[in-house]
Amino acid sequence: MPHSPYKGRGSVSRLPGRFATRQVQLDESEQATERGPNTELRAMSAASIISYNDSPDVPFDRSINPYLGCEHGCVYCYARPSHSYLDLSPGLDFETKIFYKPNAVAVLLREWEKPSYACKPITIGANTDPYQPVEKDVGITRKLLEAFLKHRHPLSIISKGVLMSRDIDLLQELAERNLVRVAISVPTADSSLKRILEPRVPAASARFRLIEMLKEAKVPVSLLMAPIIPAINDMEIESIVKRAAEAGVESASWILLRLPHEIKQIFEEWLETHMPERSSHVMSLMRQASGGQRYDSRFGIRQRGKGAYAEMIDQRFNAACRRYGIEAERRKETHDCDQFRRPGQRQMALAF
Repeated sequence: MPHSPYKGRGSVSRLPGRFATRQVQLDESEQATERGPNTELRAMSAASIISYNDSPDVPFDRSINPYLGCEHGCVYCYARPSHSYLDLSPGLDFETKIFYKPNAVAVLLREWEKPSYACKPITIGANTDPYQPVEKDVGITRKLLEAFLKHRHPLSIISKGVLMSRDIDLLQELAERNLVRVAISVPTADSSLKRILEPRVPAASARFRLIEMLKEAKVPVSLLMAPIIPAINDMEIESIVKRAAEAGVESASWILLRLPHEIKQIFEEWLETHMPERSSHVMSLMRQASGGQRYDSRFGIRQRGKGAYAEMIDQRFNAACRRYGIEAERRKETHDCDQFRRPGQRQMALAF
């Protein structure tokens, strides 16, 4: 059954996580307001800070997420199921109960100090956005950037948040030393669609302006059009690539809508609430691109899909990139890892 949307929120329900043993409903005061529950910010001490992966379709093997949960509220976010491990809803709880890691820098420095640590680029923002609204108040991402700069450690950033402009000074210094790459995500430039699809993300125009600022500061920047959703935003491929190229990106890549775990139901609830007339067509195209399933989680397929529809999207995206003079994939990481200064390591004095 269709749910009632909440102003400024992506999910339309507090869907229980897959490990939940009890149902949790919005209380009467939350149901009585358009915006649903307020945002709650909670500190979470991190035991470790670098997450490692060996996924063959992910262009990095380690990442840092300063936050759990994301107030941006993107209904399609593949990170939503992580809240299930906290016995919280991957629906409304994911975008209203936000955890931050106040000891992130201290734990990172301890990991860098280990003799066994091998320096390779770390991606910030692989799961939840490092420049979501709470960053303005707690500043975990900026503190991490200061540590990366001080110790000359290479990194990449993925974000939709224009708060990144606050850190242009640090990013510029990192870029001068060939230590940073940035990817800005823009799945839609339609303001009406953005308000319901990714409600608390800055407007696409602000993100294109951020790309211009990064380009002016000589920070390498790429476009990530993610996700492409059949019959929702696939008609925007050419226009978004064009605007990103004009703003100054070097390259662009795309990811098909991913629907792991609870995201299947969260997304379908959203469809039935906001676009009931289009729901069956959208899901039919998703099945066409996923071997008859709503989602195919296999490596090599989960990011791009397969079949005629997926091939058509790839051909259109590649053609748009050629037309506007940018590369059709994220550039291979070429950070300089040789500058890394291990914490506690004494620097040799220069002899003249």
